[in-house]
Amino acid sequence: MVWNKLRTEAQEGDLAELVGTGFKHFIIQLKSDTALHTHRGVVQHSDLIGKPWGSKIASHNGNPFYLLQPSLADLIRGIPRSTQIMYPKDIGFILITLGIGPGSVVIEAGTGSGGLTTAFAFAVGREGKVFSYDSKIEQQKTAIKNLEKFGLAERVTFKIRDIIEGFDESGVDAIFLDVPNPYDYLEQVKTALKPGGFFGTILPTANQVIRLLPDLRRNFFSFIEVVEILIRYYKPESERFRPVDRMIAHTGFLIFARPFLEPMDESGSDADSSEEENDPFALQNAGD
Repeated sequence: MVWNKLRTEAQEGDLAELVGTGFKHFIIQLKSDTALHTHRGVVQHSDLIGKPWGSKIASHNGNPFYLLQPSLADLIRGIPRSTQIMYPKDIGFILITLGIGPGSVVIEAGTGSGGLTTAFAFAVGREGKVFSYDSKIEQQKTAIKNLEKFGLAERVTFKIRDIIEGFDESGVDAIFLDVPNPYDYLEQVKTALKPGGFFGTILPTANQVIRLLPDLRRNFFSFIEVVEILIRYYKPESERFRPVDRMIAHTGFLIFARPFLEPMDESGSDADSSEEENDPFALQNAGD
């Protein structure tokens, strides 16, 4: 695997991140006979191999760069893409909410450029498996190249298919759909997903979510949640600490649900519950 998080020094074949003036980032795979050409000078890979992570180096004309190991977010933000990729702010919440970890078996539909695929492959570990479906072979080719670069391709089986035909797998732990019409595939999802497993999808507009919700209930999905992840960065300067001028706001609605064999009793539904009862993280203090 070229993305080795255990080493303390950069080695031949490792994925590395060079950060220059103005925090310009370059993600490269280290090869001794290769050079990185930038507008701030040329950096020879051979000058990086063997250096401890965190080292400061200089280009041929003296401009400084820092040698770092890329984070998962760095890799996803920097991948070559033929489609819009999902933001790390959404991906992190998806991984936790779907319970994806080492050994998980996951299906995704809508491979795109492979941003979410990369996160799934990293999370499931060597013991897990990701099955990624897309109807467009050209887009999936981009994803395959990205996963190969990260050393994660062996954890993913890529398939070209219209998922209206269903999935080959059954009893999987989680399914995530990144398609514009997830309501058309709920029967296929239930067939492939283990009872009580995890389902998620992302939709950009409210009218798509409103169309999906009744179909989820008709197909015996419960514990339905709709969330929007907003993130705001702050200037890390003690003398002028304040929010940055631009905010990563709405990128999509995330919808999560769990399938059951028969409809759940949802009396005392959300409309009748207090906000605290609807908050899954609200503290429940005994004796209050």
